[in-house]
Amino acid sequence: MVESPDSVHSWRRLDGIDLLRGAAIFFVLMNHVNMRLRLGHVPYGQSLPHQVLSTLVWSAQYGVQIFFAVSGFLITSTSLRRWGSPAGVRPREFYLLRFARIAPLLILLLVILAALHCIGSPWFVVPQRAGGLGPALFAALTFHLNVLEAHRGYLPGNWDVLWSLSVEEAFYLFFPFVCLSLGRGRWLIPLLIAFVAIGPFARTILAGQNEVWQEYSYLGGMDAIAMGCLTALAVPRVHLSRGKLIAVRAIGVGFIAFILGFSLLAAQIGLPQLGLDMTIIALGTCLVMATVARAPRRLPMLARPLLWLGQRSYEIYLTHMFAVIGLYVLFTRLGAPSIGVPALFVGSVLLSGLVGEFVARFYSEPMNRHLRQRWSEGASRLGSVLEHSVLEHSVPGDTAPPRRAGNG
Repeated sequence: MVESPDSVHSWRRLDGIDLLRGAAIFFVLMNHVNMRLRLGHVPYGQSLPHQVLSTLVWSAQYGVQIFFAVSGFLITSTSLRRWGSPAGVRPREFYLLRFARIAPLLILLLVILAALHCIGSPWFVVPQRAGGLGPALFAALTFHLNVLEAHRGYLPGNWDVLWSLSVEEAFYLFFPFVCLSLGRGRWLIPLLIAFVAIGPFARTILAGQNEVWQEYSYLGGMDAIAMGCLTALAVPRVHLSRGKLIAVRAIGVGFIAFILGFSLLAAQIGLPQLGLDMTIIALGTCLVMATVARAPRRLPMLARPLLWLGQRSYEIYLTHMFAVIGLYVLFTRLGAPSIGVPALFVGSVLLSGLVGEFVARFYSEPMNRHLRQRWSEGASRLGSVLEHSVLEHSVPGDTAPPRRAGNG
């Protein structure tokens, strides 16, 4: 039976969306372990089929694209729950909510990275070709670290992951004002569609020969965020039967599986060269999210590890390089045995998850709640949720219980 669009689900999180985020962070982790091994000239994987190896360790960019689509969907759907319509978004409250979620862990990370740079710790020193510590800190805090890397080259791993935050937060910097100015008319959706259309060109023609900018450009990532926003706007308006929901979900899963599982074939037919591989995986993600929002269900126990990773994806994303580098250093001190490579991959995923869990439970979530409570001015302020929401899923870190409108 298809649930009513006005039903309020009994659980706060949608397992299907956490599963998407869990898969995304898994591929990011696998890629970053792979990069350490490649840079260290440690051979491995010769016995694996090329496609299997490519899927497992070269899909980080696809994982980030999934993150972008999920982010656009959750931010928009949560904004609709809080303020009723795009035109009702309150910029001050929107920015305070984003600050409470993003800033505490980001600032702590930058403090730690700055300290490690100052003491000259290997793996963490910002090279002089990039301008040193000052420009890196400024770029990270003003969300243009992707631009810095495009001009100066890649930064150390713990710094490099912040490029995606630059793209995401640049989009949300203008999001509330665009909603206010265009949300009452018909121009918001065409604007989002324009972002989607520009995305493939931004990853190819507009990026020129700059390999960093081909992956890290603003417009090259904002198309997935815009697709997530469009999906959230469409979910309350599009009503499908159970059979059609199953068909749409199958198509979405098929798109994701094709790009991840047949990336070599996709390359042969020229999808990456046209920038369309990212578009297809973002579209698949959005189709899955739309059906999950309409017909949520609990996933089996076998999916629990990925769900756990998805629930802590932000904390894992910002902190995982400490685990990856730490275990890689241990691996090399043991002589970099080939037999230990699988253990390095598995251990890095597990340790990254545990670090993310610890950081979320004892720092980022308490800080998130503290800041929201400090800035709140009653049930009608800062995080109010409308009655009869379509979605009860929260934005990553939106862990405070939702307050119903009028329930003071």
